[in-house]
Amino acid sequence: MERWSGVLKIPLNASTSNYYRVASSLCLSSSSSQNLAVPSANAIFFHGDRVQDTGNHVIERLYDLQKVAEIIVSKFGNSVNVFVVESSVFNGPFAIYKDFVPSVNQWGAPKSYSPIGFPASSSIVSLLSSCLHEVILKKSKEEINQIASSVHQCPKTFVLGFSKGGVVMNQLMSEISSLDTNFAETTSSAMIEEPQIIPASKESFLNSISEVHYIDVGLNSSGAYITDQNVVQRISQRLARDVNSLRIVIHGTPRQWCDEHRGWILKEKDELVRLLKSEGENSGGKLEVHERFYFSDRLADLQMHFDIIDAMDVS
Repeated sequence: MERWSGVLKIPLNASTSNYYRVASSLCLSSSSSQNLAVPSANAIFFHGDRVQDTGNHVIERLYDLQKVAEIIVSKFGNSVNVFVVESSVFNGPFAIYKDFVPSVNQWGAPKSYSPIGFPASSSIVSLLSSCLHEVILKKSKEEINQIASSVHQCPKTFVLGFSKGGVVMNQLMSEISSLDTNFAETTSSAMIEEPQIIPASKESFLNSISEVHYIDVGLNSSGAYITDQNVVQRISQRLARDVNSLRIVIHGTPRQWCDEHRGWILKEKDELVRLLKSEGENSGGKLEVHERFYFSDRLADLQMHFDIIDAMDVS
């Protein structure tokens, strides 16, 4: 299966002046390399703080959005569409995902995670729609209709947060916990002519999430992992009533989990794992948690923080 790949600079919506850089790697139809294919899943990766001129080619390679997209495709398979998102706002090197987690400080650290207004899911749906629209501009009207007519349901979604990108995972967890399982699916008029290979609403997006990956997340203050028991409990209760399941995979290195100066990172991680395991028993096995520690035989350094992108096991 062939792919279309590129890095796009797109607005979240028509009313904002903030532009996001998004590396996209989309699968093309085997019948025609000119047509986008319906993916088996959409994988959305949120990058961390910006790195520049480190002198370390490994770190700079693994910050490159297009290279990360290639790695994610290699992890999940060639039938998956991949979107690698870089924050549109930085304070020096610090990424500030204020469109996704509106309650953040000047360094992008969260003040709280609240589902009110569903900012993360709404922003992701808008961003993916804008991204797909940019690609479709290269296609003909006839091809768009061919794609749209072949789609019957939205693919599942994998969300991944690396380093600072983990705050988006926490916000999504909060929003998943507040999703009404009896939501009425709606499709906006703006989406009607687009291929339904991405979710058309925040509800369908949240309902499509089947995997959440925390990738060596960490902050210089608390909030790296969500530790609200009510959030995890509501997710478990929702899954127990639903046909869907949710798999949480927590990947870490000594860089974050063995940092004596930021001991809260390990404590928050352990508490989230404890809550997920406890509530997983009440979900009928539909809420899973897996914990994976990498480079345990190495001294903590910045390079291993990026090496995990290459090394992580998503199986």
